[in-house]
Amino acid sequence: MKYVIVTGGVVSGLGKGITISSIGRLLKSAGLRVTSIKIDPYLNTDAGTMSPFEHGETFVLDDGGETDLDLGNYERFLDLSLTRDHNITTGKVYAKVLAKERKGDYLGKTVQVVPHVTQEIQDWIERVAQIPTDGLEGPPDVCLVEVGGTVGDIESSVFLEALRCALRQFQFQVPKGDFCLVHVSLVPCLGSVGEQKTKPTQHGVKELRGLGLSPDVIVCRAADELEDSTRSKLGIFCHVPASHVLSVHDVANIYHVPLLLLEQGMDEILRVSLELTRDCGMPEQREGRCDLAAWRKMALDVDTFEDSVSIAIVGKYTGLSDSYLSVFKSLKHSSIEARRKLEVVWIESTDLEDGTKKADAAAYDGAWAKLRGADGVVVPGGFGDRGTEGMIACAKFCRESGKPYLGVCLGMQLAVVEYCRSVLGWADAKSAEFDKATPRPAVVFMPEIDEDGDMGGTMRLGARDTLIEGADASESIAHLIYRGKKAVSERHRHRYEVNPDYVGDLEAAGLKFVGKDETGRRMEIIELPRSAHPYYIGCQFHPEFKSRPQNPSPPFYGLVLAAAGAFPGPLADGAVAPEPAKKKAKR
Repeated sequence: MKYVIVTGGVVSGLGKGITISSIGRLLKSAGLRVTSIKIDPYLNTDAGTMSPFEHGETFVLDDGGETDLDLGNYERFLDLSLTRDHNITTGKVYAKVLAKERKGDYLGKTVQVVPHVTQEIQDWIERVAQIPTDGLEGPPDVCLVEVGGTVGDIESSVFLEALRCALRQFQFQVPKGDFCLVHVSLVPCLGSVGEQKTKPTQHGVKELRGLGLSPDVIVCRAADELEDSTRSKLGIFCHVPASHVLSVHDVANIYHVPLLLLEQGMDEILRVSLELTRDCGMPEQREGRCDLAAWRKMALDVDTFEDSVSIAIVGKYTGLSDSYLSVFKSLKHSSIEARRKLEVVWIESTDLEDGTKKADAAAYDGAWAKLRGADGVVVPGGFGDRGTEGMIACAKFCRESGKPYLGVCLGMQLAVVEYCRSVLGWADAKSAEFDKATPRPAVVFMPEIDEDGDMGGTMRLGARDTLIEGADASESIAHLIYRGKKAVSERHRHRYEVNPDYVGDLEAAGLKFVGKDETGRRMEIIELPRSAHPYYIGCQFHPEFKSRPQNPSPPFYGLVLAAAGAFPGPLADGAVAPEPAKKKAKR
């Protein structure tokens, strides 16, 4: 097994996840099989109970693991399906060590951070690195390991110590060329002349070397391309060849990052550092430089689209875009496939609620103006009742005006509540999540989950099958977007569901439940017939978690096509809808 370890310095949020994903893209394009591990130093067991305002979205895996959003970056860039064990947290590690201590596995020894905790981390990495995540049998060739946080954080010190111990031990067990340490750092540009400053990176590398780790490559994040003098200076003071100091400056879109690394010879650095040409069981055809032709075309195409499409994201966490990162990425993937420039309009759902105070009037008017001006609308998932009346108002507006609408999880549930109120005349219809005493519970708690139990890991989680009922292809949106499939696997994260007792009344009133679970009791997909609305669909699952740059999520792709006036767009057997009228991008 080969390991590429990525650490960060100076500040957080530099893009370690994109860097490691781009490295993986280079390796994968060269024919190597890769996998990824994210180390998060927080004490939480997982990201399931974290606030989206503080931590961004919780990314859900096929096995139901609730993880850091960086695992979403790995899956999207590398087309992998990771497991919950590919996200290592301090909470998980210490829970495992304490469980062993209780069982007496340490034979009465005093349990300490070194060697017991560090050994547990090493064992975890070695074990998980062997798990195939690309759908093929046998272990991958290279494992990419990202250490969260920044060098010098007390939380991450135990993980860096574990890696140091591993490197020292492996020096006597395996050849040196099985590890490559990449350090990502910030190179700020200060002053009127725009001088690139190297001291922050120097201090970060000094801190790393003080922990017994020396970087093989330094990836420098900067606004502009790294100057030769800066590269040379960092090489001298950080004890790496200047050719191993790479510039990852601001680019038009993130898909250029693998190309930036390729242009600077990252593939050759990895080939030499990891000794990929020696006899290590890799077929000869895996050697040589990368072939990224299709990826390059996609990255360049994104910058050249002239026609645009605007999609409003109506949510309650719009103050932090990372809270809806997978939703945004799904829209981006879909817009690329539809060859449209994406314009995302962020709308705080509370601003759509009837403004009774003068202070709210401007926000109210502005939010509704944005909603009316958007080509399509997404109402994503969320928890709690704040802003839900604004989402209900949004669903009603889209339904009545014919504006393309996609409701995800909470967005689907509130669309059902709105239909109960507006069409069935049940003005008191609500979700039991927000009012347990409501006489009209359009959305109810899942019966097999203990409502009074722990918060973490107690939702309906992970990949589950949705059965799509046989419907007239000319009428069914789900039939079209999923290309006639009878069953689809999508990921879930919710506690509440549409009340099955109300399904009959809703269907009689025109709302169709075309997707259900295998029992037929859980409603997974709602839609209005295409004769009544061009594109109005809701999903109880989260389709955004399985979207890929060159294989967008069907519900999101359908929304973008509908917003661009091109739905149904590409269908099964290669059929294509007529070209829509073009809308020029705003300059």
